[in-house]
Amino acid sequence: MEKIDTTDRLNRLRELMKQHKVDVYIVPSEDSHSSEYIAPCDARREYITGFTGSAGCAVITHEKAALATDGRYFNQATKQLDANWLLLKQGLQDVPTWQEWSADQSEGGKVVGVDPTVISAPEARKLSEKIKKKGGQDLVPLEENLVDTIWGQSRPAKPSEIVKLLPVQFAGKDVKTKLEELRKELDKKKSSGIIVSMLDEIAWLFNLRGNDIPYNPVFFSYASVTPTTATLYIDASKLDSDCNTYLTENGVSIRPYEKIFEDSQVLAESLDPAEGEEAPEAKIKKFLVSTKTSWALKRALGGDTKVEDVRSPIGDAKAVKNDTEMEGMRACHIRDGSALIEYFAWLEHQLVVKKATIDEVTAADKLEELRSKHKHFVGLSFDTISSTGANAAVIHYMPERGNCATIDPNAVYLCDSGAQYYDGTTDTTRTLHFGQPTELEKKAYTLVLKGHIALDVAIFPKGTTGFALDTLARQFLWEEGLDYRHGTGHGVGSYLNVHEGPIGIGTRIQYSEVPLAPGNVISNEPGYYEDGNFGIRIENIIMVKEAETKHKFGDKPYLGFEHVTMVPYCRKLIDESLLTRREKHWLNEYHADVHAKTKDFFYATSVAMKWLEHETQPF
Repeated sequence: MEKIDTTDRLNRLRELMKQHKVDVYIVPSEDSHSSEYIAPCDARREYITGFTGSAGCAVITHEKAALATDGRYFNQATKQLDANWLLLKQGLQDVPTWQEWSADQSEGGKVVGVDPTVISAPEARKLSEKIKKKGGQDLVPLEENLVDTIWGQSRPAKPSEIVKLLPVQFAGKDVKTKLEELRKELDKKKSSGIIVSMLDEIAWLFNLRGNDIPYNPVFFSYASVTPTTATLYIDASKLDSDCNTYLTENGVSIRPYEKIFEDSQVLAESLDPAEGEEAPEAKIKKFLVSTKTSWALKRALGGDTKVEDVRSPIGDAKAVKNDTEMEGMRACHIRDGSALIEYFAWLEHQLVVKKATIDEVTAADKLEELRSKHKHFVGLSFDTISSTGANAAVIHYMPERGNCATIDPNAVYLCDSGAQYYDGTTDTTRTLHFGQPTELEKKAYTLVLKGHIALDVAIFPKGTTGFALDTLARQFLWEEGLDYRHGTGHGVGSYLNVHEGPIGIGTRIQYSEVPLAPGNVISNEPGYYEDGNFGIRIENIIMVKEAETKHKFGDKPYLGFEHVTMVPYCRKLIDESLLTRREKHWLNEYHADVHAKTKDFFYATSVAMKWLEHETQPF
């Protein structure tokens, strides 16, 4: 991981700040659609800091510059940031949040600026309050993005990939039905309509998929839905005749992407009372927007008097998979599991038997090649984390071609990878060892595995959140005074974004707001990391289902999980003496299931079949 000298970039940015009379400038990671993963043209925070992680916020003053990021990226940010930057390790005691640090820098009547299209309206409101409380002048919206200006001609072009239809055989529900259900929600909330800016919500609502953001099958667009209309705002060149016909048949109008702000102002004006009339704010049927909607879009819609921020009803609906989507998840994970089994068998054979030299990127390329042979494969769902030894301790490590490590058969190897298939999205992590692991590595792996199993077998009443379940996965590490600095689980889309809200398992406050429900698809991925030494992570995808229980206290249904990932765990890293009889039984049942569902993909005498049979032997 190389450091980039950001001195010149910061000097030019500070000159622009002076011209715009701004004392503090904020550069979030997100794009105009609050996307976690972004197109290269929107990687402004990466450009100004040199830090390539997916999460973080940069704050620049005339004298200082700070980057805030979470525990997944502390190690990476330390390696990538140059001497110009202060690293704010979010979540650590006595470390300010980027919002607090920004407010501190505004003391004495200073002005804080931001591009209003890349910060959410609720975030902007809270930040403005903090700034004023600290004695700053205010948070001001700047129409010009200052980073874009200094980036200039070297900034990548905006993508213009063609949009494709997703057949109902994969989506499980047609567009007209989705729009009808959304309009019922709008009626319940007594709203005039909803403006949609989240790209995965638009792709899901209209059963369309794109390729504007690497690994995420989405496309740049906005949408508005009222009781009588549905409009998709998109560059017309992205739609072929089939898409145009399809949208028209489903009652969807098409408008240019950039017209959303102009049309939003018209929609806002439509709520104004007729001349001579008075309409109290309480009687206005407001437009709904997601809490992730940009400050700029909310301002165009008329602000708080005409807009209500809500957790998106589309996001909630999308997170509950229908029967077709759930069956697709089961099927694609069996195919994906067979690719991973073939890969791990190949890698062990190459390293141990053939004594081959293989680097982290070459290995990741091989895995992609094996996946690509399978039915319905579209591409990867994120950059493969192929990491050996100490690199495995970098939670979101990304090997660089020509500048990565050779895989050491005598060290831990962590592989976190996934794929996009027409029938689902996968995300699997396995940690392996091809030599003789240390006692510490075995103990760490087994403690992580015990937490992984504890979450998998959990039974809980309806209404329970992922926030409440998080401790199940950490309990065995906690008993040893150990932990990990990332969430335990994230929602997963259906041939959509591999990270999907609003559900999750972890300590984030938002995970306490949304109960888990049947049809949710989520990851189960506890871990443990020793900087400079090794990293352990084990990840399955699990689906929430109703559970059969002897009693139903309070007349509540009880829920549990169904795992769909089909890849063996590493026998060499398991310390059997730390497992209970129940945990061994669970492992044996899981491995028997993996063997039964994947064996038909391999010849009886193949390296992959021999590896599968060895790794799935009963304990």
